[in-house]
Amino acid sequence: MIVAVLIGFIVAANSAGAQDPTGTVDVIEANGLIDPVLADFIERSMDEAEASGALAIVLQMESDGAAIDDARLDELVERIESSPIPVSVWLGPAGNGRANNRASRLALASERIGISPGSELELGSGARIGYDELIAGNVPADFSIEVQDAPALLNHLLELPEFEFEIYQPGDILPNGATVGDEPTRLPITRTRFITLPLIDQQFHTFASPAVAYLLFVIGLGLLVFELYTAGVGVAGMVGAGTFLAGSYGLAVLDARPIAVALLVAAFIAFAVDVQSGIQQFWSAIGSLFLIVGSLILFREHSIGWLPLSVGIVGVLLAMLGGMPAMVRTRFSTPTIGREWMIGSAGDVVEAIDPEGVISIDGAPWRARTNRATPIEAGERARVVEVDGLLLEVEPEEGAAIDYRERRKSTS
Repeated sequence: MIVAVLIGFIVAANSAGAQDPTGTVDVIEANGLIDPVLADFIERSMDEAEASGALAIVLQMESDGAAIDDARLDELVERIESSPIPVSVWLGPAGNGRANNRASRLALASERIGISPGSELELGSGARIGYDELIAGNVPADFSIEVQDAPALLNHLLELPEFEFEIYQPGDILPNGATVGDEPTRLPITRTRFITLPLIDQQFHTFASPAVAYLLFVIGLGLLVFELYTAGVGVAGMVGAGTFLAGSYGLAVLDARPIAVALLVAAFIAFAVDVQSGIQQFWSAIGSLFLIVGSLILFREHSIGWLPLSVGIVGVLLAMLGGMPAMVRTRFSTPTIGREWMIGSAGDVVEAIDPEGVISIDGAPWRARTNRATPIEAGERARVVEVDGLLLEVEPEEGAAIDYRERRKSTS
């Protein structure tokens, strides 16, 4: 039967121009969190449907909640309940259709609900009811909304009183010349108009997705930190500013916890301190802690999801603890070929060398190792005695036993 119905739908679409339609049913896509953009879009689409004389309105829902306050949600529910045009809801497509948390109030404000296999609906009590229970009628006694088994949107449309169709019996000839098979086919006469978010609205609606807002925010912060160590204002800075603003918009719509946002910003400031020094020490540990805690407590009501959360945390840690320090050292350090000239050069110890630490030579940070048992404290002067790859072997400037100026001459 389903195959026959789908064939009828395709035939109707191909021959729509040859029929005299009796009206239009508007299908409004309401996918994702009900945020300000989507709420305005639903109201605007309902106004347009009324102005155009639509016979009915169908909300195609796939939503896990709302990102608007209760007062705004009440307005939207009232708009659906008071609509002069019948409003129904289809939870689909199969396996994805749902109206959970506060978004369920929109579905419960409609006259009838069509549900596809694998979909679910949350009732006012907070309990979620799946496809099998709804179809079987296992609902509370005060649940008075008509529920229809609708594997596809067309199944829901064909059950609407306002939706007209023509029945073709087995053996009948369809408008396209095909012959109806063993089962009757219902051929829609009423037109269906699909209404989706405009492109710009869709972008802002996407920004208000918890996973997208989180990833845009941390990627933007990471690119801005990267830009600090590049010359001038480049692509990284412009892209970083754009993604940071987009992520900030999403966090504002989703009502992110201010303390969590502050922790994420502080995390990147902490990372930047150790990126500058070229190695990971105290501030990297602080940044890692702030990043993890801020990510986990970012939203009060919404869930980021374990996959984007893992991608965000792991990606930032790999970039800030591995990639960025190496990039900075490569960009600002002295050449890595022919470093023998450094032997005998003196520099300031940035981080205590015990037995390893950091020394600054001509303004560039280098990892260093003492060739004596005595540590060299931060702020003291040390002299290079050997170069081993990217590691400098040093000893205190005071008490050095070799005239390194002579050694430098012998190696030149």
